Amino acid sequence: MRDTFNKMIGRTRYVVLRLFLHLGGGEVAPILGVLNSAGRDAIDVDGDLEVLGEGLVEISQTLLQYDEYWLSAANEGDVFFDEGEAGDYVNELFTDSAQRYLSEPSYSSDRSNEPLSIPVTQNVIVMITAAYEGEVPELETDLSNIQALKEGLKALINLHYKHRFKAIQVHFSPAQLGDELTSDQLLQFYPELIPL
Repeated sequence: MRDTFNKMIGRTRYVVLRLFLHLGGGEVAPILGVLNSAGRDAIDVDGDLEVLGEGLVEISQTLLQYDEYWLSAANEGDVFFDEGEAGDYVNELFTDSAQRYLSEPSYSSDRSNEPLSIPVTQNVIVMITAAYEGEVPELETDLSNIQALKEGLKALINLHYKHRFKAIQVHFSPAQLGDELTSDQLLQFYPELIPL
């Protein structure tokens, strides 16, 4: 009802969402390279939305290519008609994602203490937080089934090309090659995941 009323009086609709995707198997570690590269680019440009969007497109396309490794997912979000409230919710989700297990990468270049052979994680979690203007039915639904998730990732790509993003943040765990995310840690730190 509130949504309809606000549309009638021409107020801008902001949607804030967070998507969790868990990939598993011996072949998922290369995704960390794409995620780290996008993370470095985001830091280099100090949050430029155009560059963040390009990174999100690359991440979304990579996730779509790895769909056979998708194990579980979850999503949450809300609609706002006040940009400040939407921004507060983005910050809240950002803080929560950053506090999740092993979700903060270290971009230091000192790798002298790393072992020559490193363990390869069997689990990767990607957390995408985004805010956009308008309405996108493919993202404003339950994304815990494979077809809906594919449509949601494609919708994120389209939002970038339509220049409708207000905020984009991507967290992932483990944050770097060599770290491992165990099944027990998945249950402990990502309880909202629903098997696909």
